[in-house]
Order: sequence, then structure tokens, then C-alpha cells
Amino acid sequence: MSAALKDVDKLTEAEAASELERLAKEIAKHDKAYYAKDAPTISDALYDELRQRNSDIEVRFPDLKRSDSPSDRVGAAPSEQFSEVQHAVPMLSLGNAFNDDDVADFVERIKRFLNLTETPKLTAEPKIDGLSANLRYEKGVLVTGATRGDGRAGENVTANLKTISDIPHTIEGAPDVLEVRGEVYMSHEDFAGLNKRQEEIGKPAYKNPRNAAAGSLRQIDPKVTAQRPLRFFAYAWGELSEPLSDTQWGAVQRLKELGFVINDDMALCDSVEALISHYRGLEAKRAQLGYDIDGVVYKVDRLDLQDRLGFVARAPRWAIAHKFPAEKATTVLRDIDIQVGRTGALTPVAKLEPVTVGGVVVSNATLHNEDEIARKDVRIGDTVVIQRAGDVIPQIVEVVKEKRPADSQPFVFPDTCPICDSHAVREPGEAVKRCTGGLICNAQIVERLKHFVARKTFDIEGMGEKQIAAFFHEGAVRSPADIFTLKARNEAGELTPPIAEREGWGPTSARNLFAAIDERRSMPLARFINAMGIRHVGEETARLLATSYGSWEAFRAAAEAAGDPESPEREALLSIDGLGETVVRSIAEFFAESHNAEALDALLKEVMPQDAEQASSDSPVAGKTVVFTGALERFTRDEAKAKAQSLGAKVAGSVSGKTDYLVAGPGAGSKLKKATELGVTTLTEDEWLQLIGG
Repeated sequence: MSAALKDVDKLTEAEAASELERLAKEIAKHDKAYYAKDAPTISDALYDELRQRNSDIEVRFPDLKRSDSPSDRVGAAPSEQFSEVQHAVPMLSLGNAFNDDDVADFVERIKRFLNLTETPKLTAEPKIDGLSANLRYEKGVLVTGATRGDGRAGENVTANLKTISDIPHTIEGAPDVLEVRGEVYMSHEDFAGLNKRQEEIGKPAYKNPRNAAAGSLRQIDPKVTAQRPLRFFAYAWGELSEPLSDTQWGAVQRLKELGFVINDDMALCDSVEALISHYRGLEAKRAQLGYDIDGVVYKVDRLDLQDRLGFVARAPRWAIAHKFPAEKATTVLRDIDIQVGRTGALTPVAKLEPVTVGGVVVSNATLHNEDEIARKDVRIGDTVVIQRAGDVIPQIVEVVKEKRPADSQPFVFPDTCPICDSHAVREPGEAVKRCTGGLICNAQIVERLKHFVARKTFDIEGMGEKQIAAFFHEGAVRSPADIFTLKARNEAGELTPPIAEREGWGPTSARNLFAAIDERRSMPLARFINAMGIRHVGEETARLLATSYGSWEAFRAAAEAAGDPESPEREALLSIDGLGETVVRSIAEFFAESHNAEALDALLKEVMPQDAEQASSDSPVAGKTVVFTGALERFTRDEAKAKAQSLGAKVAGSVSGKTDYLVAGPGAGSKLKKATELGVTTLTEDEWLQLIGG
């Protein structure tokens, strides 16, 4: 069984570290999809499972907790299309309860922490499925409104929030500084009306009210937002110049007196039984509320007790969200379609006999991967139970085996890409098969091209993500080499219309683009390798490869020979500190595809990779492995890393027996402790500078 599928209590330390790395990347990807793009790709239930697994591993292996741990992160970074607003008081997330026992445990933890014998009063309020917002009033005037963002900084959407009728622009009798927090949402009736209008003007419908509310609030033009039927429930606060009350209940009632809409289904409870009873009541009338809720939030009522309880990681100890179970329905699976994502992942999608679940007609459901199909023994023609957890992507819960057709056959997962016919491979420890077509697979090529022209690769001015996507869909650019033949084909009249005559372009912008492309016909080797988009090969790994091989010819020869598991070239790749079996296998598979080789050959007729500059070999740290930790004061982390590498040192992210030096700034924690245990030489910033002659 792979580390990704093992129970947490059976993981080795190495497996746990690898799993934490995978979870950090996957959760960050889903955070960006949900919070920044308003386009979640997995259900709330699956997302909660990912976070719970990450938390469980960190509890068992506390020294392995990563600096980018999801446990310390809320939401996603603010979008660049809006200015940023720093929250005076962070907007944190909530822990989750999924059953009655979880709620009882939550209350018991509170009692133990506060050394109470009786259950304190708690509020119970509907958990609105919308978009969190913070409204800042100064002297009774609304001055800024922002989204949650990453919890510490959000997007400035003041003008858009002012279009919502539930949000007063001025208030009387409020503290001089008052930050009101709540949820922007859209009612079911208004959502249906919006989608009808979208259909009438030929635009795509929104998937659910939450996405519609989030998309409406983030419009660049507030006039568009003003046309959307958004609403706002107030339920909390941020910075205050004076308290609203001494209890949660009293503070929310004060917000109502100030003119804000609060949820009348909020209740005050004095026992676990009362909390559960209110939860059951809201669950029973959920469909009649007229807006979406996905659970009930419990909060300790007394604010002084909230202060004593404080916070843990990204959530308060004094509150928890009790989630509703997913809604379910039964239907027939008509087919299994294999879709190819932008990273080459082959994802099976169940094509269903349409059925209504939670008020939405569902005709597709995710099957995740081939292991999931085999584990549930899902077959074409089966009667299946589906659910929409969190009202996002439906999933198959189970197969009704007694209704299975007599002639059904197990589903055979393909070994080739259905788009480009390249090999589909599954790396050890992964649950997903991926197309190796890379540079020629139409399902991946747009994202590959975006990566190719990105800031850390070819960085072609005037050709960003939007432009490269447009050129691809118009047929002007289908491969990296096409970028560098664009000017010649344009002048030869092969592009219709010519670049200068296309929307958004003109003679000057076209001329500037061609000049910017010509400036990139010579490219540093590390950037060139990174631009290939080889799976697992990012900026740092590309730099290692460039430094190790020096030239493109040497690297390519080694990569092509590495397809032989017994070859000395493969052993040489594996011997590079920082490269493991997964990375080397991915490099070998990329170069083994003839399609990729052809695309590279075409590109190399247009671009010359520069040989890598060799790092200093006579410095006192040449060949040494260095780890930086703590809050560095004499230089930034990037500066320290770049300087060390220029002196021939290898910079690692974690301490091990191979570490030669740990440079520790103020606040150094687990890495310093581990270095001490392993006998690693520990230096202050000044001692490091003295060592390298800085």
C-alpha cells in the first residue's frame, strides 16, 4: 500500500514527510480554486478529509510540520485585480464537527480548558454558504469593505459591497471604530432569476448560489455588482474601539440594533443536547430557508471565556462548525468518460442518467481515479448512489450490486491518453495516471505554453497567459517553437488576420512583441529546463540540473539515456543531492516520448540555451549543505539562499544527517532542535557572514 493510502498510524517518518508535502500542495491548489477563483473542484467533504489527514499526520509527527502547513493557513492570497486590505484582526476559519460525538468532544474540551464543571452557554447559528466579508466603519461611516482573502489580507471590494441593500453606508450610535463581519449570499429565488437572465443573453449559468454571489461581488465594475441580487447577514466583528457587549448573543443583537440584518435562526443553548436539537431543526427545514446553509456554527457565548480559550493554528478554540451530511440520490451510470486535465491527469467521469439532488439536476459525477473505480467496483450500467457534498462536484458513494446487469464487466482503465495517444503512466505512490504527451497534448498544451512564457521561464514581455491562450485557440501558436516563428509567419501572410489587425493589438504592440520574442532567443540553461514543464522539475530542480550538467547537450544526453534503469546516466542523475527516484523517472519518461523530442528539436532551431555558470569551488562552503531557519534579520531568505548557492553550497529545506550548517535566526524552532540532536554545526547570521567572508 502506498504512503498516500496508508492509515496515519502506519506511516513511516519518510512517508509522512512526503504525504505532508503532497497535502500542502493539493490543499493550496483547492484553496486557490475555492477562495480566489470561486470555482471549487472537489466537495467540501473531500476537502475536509484532506485537511483532517494533514492535521492527524502533524499530531503524530510534530517535527515534520511544514512552514507552508495548511493548518496555519486560511483561504487564499487576494486576487491581483483588486487592491489589498490588511485586516486589523485576522479573519480565521473554523474547525469542523461531523457528528454528535464531535460536538460533545468540542464541549468537553472547552470545559477541561476552562476547568468548568457545568457546560457554558453557547450560541448556535446557521452556517451560511456564501462569501465572507469585513466592513470597516469609522465615526459611523463605511470606509472599506474587503473579502477574507488569506485571513490576514483581503481584496478591496468597497464599491461593490456598497451596492448591497443590506449593508448600511452610515450608522448611528456605533463605536468610533467598528468592523462588522458577515456573509454575502444569494437567495435561491434570486439565483434562479439570475441564471434565467444569463441564459437569455447567451452567457453560461452559475453552478450554485455561492459561486454566483462570489462572482458577483468580485466584478471589476461595481455597476455589474449592483445588478446582482446580493444579500448580507452580519454575525461577527473585527476591530472595535469599544465592546459591543460582553456576550456573543448580545453583540449580535447590538449589530441588529445598528441596522444590520442578522439571522433569526440563531439560538442560545446551555447543553450539548440543546445544540444538537437546534442542529436537527435547522437540518429539517434547510430546504425551506430560501438560501444555502451547510451546517451550524457553535460559539461560546461569554466573550471573556472566548478570550481565555484563544486560538489554535487557523481556528478559534471557542467555536466549531457542525457540518450537514451530503445529500444523496440513486441513478444509473451510462458510461465512464476519461478526461485529461492541464497537468495530464487522467480523470474518470461518470456519465449518469440525469437525477435531481438537492435541487440541482446532476448528469456527471467524479470517480477520482482508477483505484476508486476498482475499490467500489463501479461498472457501466450499474445503479449507483450519488451525493453532492457541499453542493460542489457530485460523487458516487456506492454501487447497488443487486441491480447490476448480468452481462456487466469490470472497467478497464486506459494506458494511453485519449487526446494525443501518448503513454499514460502512474508513478509509485500516486493514485493518478498521467499523460506523458506534455508538449503535444492538446489537453495540456495551453497550460504548458503559459508556463513556458511565465516570469520564471522565458518571461516574454507582451505575451502573458491571456495572449498565449488567445494565440493557441486562434491556431497561431500550438507549440513553443511556434512562438519564435510567429514574426516570420505573420510577415509571410500565413496568419489571418495579421497580429497588428487583431483586437487589442496594433502596429506598435505587434512590433514590441516580436522584439521581445527575439530577445529570448538566447536563454539561461536553468530557465530553459524549467520552461519544458517536466513534471516535478521546477525552478530549483532545473537549477540543480543546469549546474550539474553545464550544457543542454550534456543534460539531454543524460536524460535520454536515463530511460534504462541500469544506465550510469540514471545513476548519475540519482546521485545529485535534491533529486530522487520520482524526479528522475519523470525526466526519463518526458524524454522517452518521441512527440516531446520532436517539439524540442523544433524549438532548438529557434533558441540557444546558454551554458550554466559554474558556482565557486574554492569557497569555504563549496559542496556543503546549508539550511536557513528562523526570522533572518541581516538578509532575506532569498538573498541568503542565492549567496550560498553562488559560493557552491547546496541549500536544503530540512535538517538531516547530510546537513553541514544550520544558520539560525531569531525564533528558530524544530529545525534548530533537530540540528542539535544530530550534532549539526549551528551558526548565527553574523557567524555565517564571517564564514563566507560577507
